[in-house]
Amino acid sequence: MRFDILTIFPDFFVSPLAQGMIRRAIQDGLVGVGLHDIREHATDKHAMTDDRPFGGGEGMVMKPEPLAAAVRHVRGAAASARVVLLSPQGRTLNQEMAAELAGEEQLILVCGRYEGVDERFREAYVDREVSVGDYILTGGEPAALVLLDCVIRLLPGVLGCGDSAENDTFSQGSRGGLKYPQYTRPRVFEGREVPPVLLSGDHAAIARWRLLEAVRRTRQRRPELLKAADFTGAERRLLAQNGIEIK
Repeated sequence: MRFDILTIFPDFFVSPLAQGMIRRAIQDGLVGVGLHDIREHATDKHAMTDDRPFGGGEGMVMKPEPLAAAVRHVRGAAASARVVLLSPQGRTLNQEMAAELAGEEQLILVCGRYEGVDERFREAYVDREVSVGDYILTGGEPAALVLLDCVIRLLPGVLGCGDSAENDTFSQGSRGGLKYPQYTRPRVFEGREVPPVLLSGDHAAIARWRLLEAVRRTRQRRPELLKAADFTGAERRLLAQNGIEIK
C-alpha cells in the first residue's frame, strides 16, 4: 500500500517513520510512504501556501493552487489514489473506517493548517475528510500520523503475529468492544495476583473468562459499544449465565 503525505512540515514525519512497526513495514516493502512539501508547488516567489480569508475574519486559509498542484503531482496517472483531507469536519476515524482505508491501493493525505483549506480545493480534489476526534490540533500532521499507524497495522504481514489486530479493542475479535484485562510476569505484584484461570492451561475456560471480562469492561466504560456487538448464541447464553444480558 502507498501513502503520500502533503504537508508544509515534512520533517515532522521523519522520526516517526523511522520507528517501530512503521519502519519495519517500510523496510519489508509492505508499505511505501512519500513526504511532499506543499510549498514546492506554490506559484509566487515567497512560496506562500496561505492567505487571508475573503469576507474577513481571523487567521489564514490554505490556498487552493499549491494544494491542487501537489495532488496532481503525486497522483500522476494513478486514478485509484484517494485524497484524504485531515479535518475536524470529517467523519471520525474508527476501526471500521481504518479497515476500509486499508483496502485502498494509495492514499494521499492532505494536512491542513490554520483556519482550513480553500473550499474549492476540497470540492474538486478531496475524496473524503477524516477527523481523529472532537478537538482542535494546530495542523493535520498529528492526525495523519494517527491514521497512518491505525491503517498500516491492519495490512497483511505488518504485525507478523497471527490475528493480533483482529482481536484488538474495537475489532471483530473483541466483538467491537473493549479488550479484556491483560497480565504478565510476575504472578504477584504488590500483593495483587494474576487471576487463577489464566494459569490453569484450560484454553476454553480462559476464552470464556476473557469474553466475560471484555463485556464487563465495555459495559462499565463504553456501554454504547455493546449496541452494535455481534455475539453468537453460545456467547449470549454464557453472558446470561453470568448475569450479563445483552439487548
